[in-house]
Amino acid sequence: MSVIDRNSRVTLYYRLGLTDDQILEDNFDDEPMTIQLGRDEMAEGLELSLIGLREGDEQTIDIGPDLSFGQIDETLFRALARTEFDPEFELEQGLIIEFATENDDTLPGTILDFNESEVRIDLNHPLAGQTIRYSVKIVAVDNNASDPSEILH
Repeated sequence: MSVIDRNSRVTLYYRLGLTDDQILEDNFDDEPMTIQLGRDEMAEGLELSLIGLREGDEQTIDIGPDLSFGQIDETLFRALARTEFDPEFELEQGLIIEFATENDDTLPGTILDFNESEVRIDLNHPLAGQTIRYSVKIVAVDNNASDPSEILH
């Protein structure tokens, strides 16, 4: 049975949540997902925690902000004019909406508060600053990359 290493392709079930047992994502009742370690497909801390596990292993892993969604960056709090939002759009504290960047990418922003003239938003990842809890069950491990370009160093 193969052991997961830093270049493994891993098929797994996972549950993502917070340490207060709030569940945010869960695929245990669906199809397992396959990831290639080293390609930033999952949080760095999760990938590092998988190394050494084998097919059939189950584990619950708590990952701090530095290796998951980052610390809260105070420079990502913004105030936008209320006029930048459609007047029909119903604002709500805690609502997460997508904002376009200069590069035509999008990033989530959380509405902190608002009034008649201004909307304060937080552009940090919604899970920034939080310890994340993953529960995983390893279904399969493939350490035989079919293409040399798939080998990560």
